[in-house]
Amino acid sequence: MFKTYRTLLSFLLWGMSLTIFAQSNRPEAFGERYTLKQVVVLSRHNIRSPLSGRQSTLQRITPHEWHHWSSAPGELSLRGGTLETMMGQYFHKWLVSEGLMRENEIPTEGTIRFYANSLQRTIATAQYFSSGMLPVANISIEHHYELGRMDSVFAPQITDDNEDFKAFAQQQITAMGGEKGVVGIGEKMTDNYKVLERVLDINQSKACLEGDTCHFRTDDAHVYLIKYREPGMGGSLRIACQAADALILQYYEEPDAVKAAFGDTLRWEDWESISAIKDWYGDVLFTAPAVAKQVARPLLKTMLEELQTESRLFTFLCGHDSNIASVLAALEAEDYSLPNTIEKKTPIGSKLVIERWEDTAGQVFVALNLVYQSTHQLRNMTLLDLENPPMVFPIRLKGLITNADGLYPFETILSRIEAVTK
Repeated sequence: MFKTYRTLLSFLLWGMSLTIFAQSNRPEAFGERYTLKQVVVLSRHNIRSPLSGRQSTLQRITPHEWHHWSSAPGELSLRGGTLETMMGQYFHKWLVSEGLMRENEIPTEGTIRFYANSLQRTIATAQYFSSGMLPVANISIEHHYELGRMDSVFAPQITDDNEDFKAFAQQQITAMGGEKGVVGIGEKMTDNYKVLERVLDINQSKACLEGDTCHFRTDDAHVYLIKYREPGMGGSLRIACQAADALILQYYEEPDAVKAAFGDTLRWEDWESISAIKDWYGDVLFTAPAVAKQVARPLLKTMLEELQTESRLFTFLCGHDSNIASVLAALEAEDYSLPNTIEKKTPIGSKLVIERWEDTAGQVFVALNLVYQSTHQLRNMTLLDLENPPMVFPIRLKGLITNADGLYPFETILSRIEAVTK
């Protein structure tokens, strides 16, 4: 994606070392060979407060006081809104540079669409992004239900309770744990749990003192698949995921890294270890092939319709990390680990960007990229522009071949999506 993939110097947040990450550069002649015709974005919301309130499980599993958030539980924070505006401003600069839109663009009817799940954090994320990208256009955000109700397009829910499907899906999920099956799923997090328990001081928590939870077990994970509900999990991994999620959000929101870790001085690898709990939880629930294809189908149908709408130049669909994870799994994306972020799969505010390009011979191609603000950019609220872009990571799909410029034939991508949506 984007005209420039530049080498980015990323200072590790505690200032102890300097790491250089390089991203592939598109050749200068790329812009001479191709014209950008359309962009479809599937976005995760930006920084929100934890989903649970102060008197919840989060409060019971640590003696420490959590960050005082600027928003109610589960809602977009002021910092999240600012960061999303910055990302929108970057997309504005990119789209103008590629000729897909003009400065101070006022879109004509039908050329753009902003559609969000009917939750505060997703609607607000889309609104902030639109303000950055189209600051004088006064964009209205489309959502279909009253505030707080999940839209079925964005709800990654099971739609089939057929016993054969559930048995097959459970088999695929269990296989993620290797030879030990479900127990192996928990055991993969053994070292990660130790880091999380240390940061939380869980052995001094109310939960532990009351004889409830003094450590996270590796042998009690269980997954349930219920029709018209999201895939769910019980056991320690679920509780650990809630805590890891809250800590990562706290790390983004709290400028003092030591305070964000409840007085602990963590290495970059420690933050990665905590975040991996959350990533692994999402993988287990949403990326098993049988599950992913079912829960992603409504959203992929919408994305397919957008790609096939002749007048559409830009689409922004705002949902959740589970949406990006399931869509990529359903499209059979190759495994990846994102650089320069502690969240390796679907960082906060990340976007799956589908770009449609046309060459000078009239042939149409597609690029797929994950675009996200690095952990450094999130914590430091770094301004973004073409000289200082966000992270851009190319997504590769299994069994499909790109051309020399890293682009897929448009019809090939349509066929892959159609295969899932049938």
